[in-house]
Amino acid sequence: MTMALLIALLRGESFPTAMDVGWAVAGGFAGGTGIASLYRALAIGRMAVVAPITAVLAATIPVVVGFATHGLPAPVVLLGMGLAVVAVILVSQVQDTVEGRSRGLGLAVLAGVGFGLFGVCIGQLSGGHVFGPLVVVRATEAVLIGGLVVVSRSPWRPPRDLVLAICAVGVLDMAGNGAYILSAQAGSLAIASVLSSLYPVTTVILAATFLRERVTRVHLLGIALAAVAVGLIAFGSA
Repeated sequence: MTMALLIALLRGESFPTAMDVGWAVAGGFAGGTGIASLYRALAIGRMAVVAPITAVLAATIPVVVGFATHGLPAPVVLLGMGLAVVAVILVSQVQDTVEGRSRGLGLAVLAGVGFGLFGVCIGQLSGGHVFGPLVVVRATEAVLIGGLVVVSRSPWRPPRDLVLAICAVGVLDMAGNGAYILSAQAGSLAIASVLSSLYPVTTVILAATFLRERVTRVHLLGIALAAVAVGLIAFGSA
């Protein structure tokens, strides 16, 4: 939140309008709900079920809104978006032997809806307002998550050796949100949401590179489809 405020001041952003503040608050509640639901779903359910449901819903909801407000894009872009959704499903697959396939299913759906609505909300911000509204988003999420911690009486102090890593995650997450807003303002909300939903591809590649995790043929197919999808969307949007 502090970094977003500093960037907003350096960019010379004007104070967000009342409408922008309203969308940012709504986005903060939606995003905070999505994050809390996703982490809980991953803790009690199967990643192979939770991850695809969350990612697909997070991409689909802004796409539907984008189509309703801006119309359908070119056929080649639609094809690329469809391939991107398939790629997300394939890349999100993991092998495990945990029983209870339906555990965490409801939370996975709630997480996907939360992320999807978050994308819709921050996609409504007026042009030129990016990091200022993100300050409001982060403050809202902090209040929501803090309230959940107090109500559930969960431990809140992270281990000291993880503080730097947590800060790095926060900075990268803020940068991703800022890039999403800029992308939605410069082009199409639907395309921005689909391309951003390809984040599992990066996760799989980084896990294979740094953690030496095994990449299955299904993952490779998903990565290949993601590359084709991005190419089609870029070609059709040029």
